[in-house]
Amino acid sequence: MIVADSSVWIDYFNGRNARETDLLDSYLSRQEILVGDLIVAEVLRGFREEKELLTARSLLAVLPAADMVGRSIAEKSAMNYRRLRRLGFTVRKTIDLLIGTYCMEHDHELLHSDRDFDAMRLLGLRTL
Repeated sequence: MIVADSSVWIDYFNGRNARETDLLDSYLSRQEILVGDLIVAEVLRGFREEKELLTARSLLAVLPAADMVGRSIAEKSAMNYRRLRRLGFTVRKTIDLLIGTYCMEHDHELLHSDRDFDAMRLLGLRTL
């Protein structure tokens, strides 16, 4: 299964043409995209107009959903952060660390446009 990070969804809803948004559009029409609770929160918080918010919410609501964080993922995320720091990399946003760890633990591929995930590939994160 593919998880699209909020970085891609935000670009997608803003109409930005990029390789990642093209891939998302393609996957939406032919394959399931998993939407995590953390991603929903990040995406929906950014809308200024109620109409756009409702449209995005409707689209996200029809996709398979997952609760991404529990104690196990939280602890594994902390360990992943520590491993990356020892290797000389710092993941700037905790939420990205949680999403990346969730994807690794559930063998999902991540579609993103956020450099925080690049270092996580060293730990086994599969990205598109």
